[in-house]
Amino acid sequence: MAKITTKELLDAGVHFGHLTRKWDPQMAPFIFMEKNGIHIIDLKKSLKHLEEAAAALQGVVRSGRKVMFVATKKQAKEIVETQAKKLKMPYVTERWLGGMLTNFATIRKSLKKMSTIDKLTKDEAYNNLAKRERLMLSRERDKLERVLGGIADLNRLPAALFVVDIKREHIAIAEAAKLNIPVFAMVDTNSDPNKVDYPIPANDDAYKSIALITEYISAAMEAGLDERKKEKDDTQTSEEAERREVEVIAEKKD
Repeated sequence: MAKITTKELLDAGVHFGHLTRKWDPQMAPFIFMEKNGIHIIDLKKSLKHLEEAAAALQGVVRSGRKVMFVATKKQAKEIVETQAKKLKMPYVTERWLGGMLTNFATIRKSLKKMSTIDKLTKDEAYNNLAKRERLMLSRERDKLERVLGGIADLNRLPAALFVVDIKREHIAIAEAAKLNIPVFAMVDTNSDPNKVDYPIPANDDAYKSIALITEYISAAMEAGLDERKKEKDDTQTSEEAERREVEVIAEKKD
């Protein structure tokens, strides 16, 4: 996986924080300076924390576990959904439903309901329903898809969260904390980095900044998935070789 440079971070505007009056004092260790009333993030620290987060997430997916992407702000939705879909990972880019993690059993019931509606629409009996009933089912399916579509294949709680803007996604952060699910997140100068396990000091408002960080994290996770596939293939090859060896020995004995 190609390494990222401070110049790339600079070009994407990762260093631009919020107005100094909006800062969170807990971000002090990650602030390089103040310029024209705006805090400037220390990109050397951004790079260090980004690489640490990427390496940790690579390990998570290599072990076969899921990482949930969370970003409901307008400028982050498209990039986050694209990367999550590419990796076949769960994502939330619309409204975060309270209890999505802490009350996962109820969420699974809603997912099952969506699946049931899907099966019904493919059944012949669906055509025998009144037009009004079909319309109501269709509307309910669309509503569920809009909110839960990104986690439709999630059978159990994710092993980690990757979040853009922890201030906006504070409910998701709080739920993850209750369940001891580690959180990896882009943290701007107006947020408390102590609320997440792997803070990445970065501008979480600009599209270019969000895209660069998310794509780098995604590339690390993709590398982890490739490593997992290779390990499985190597194990399978080794097992097949051992089986053939046993068969040859058995044939010789016969």
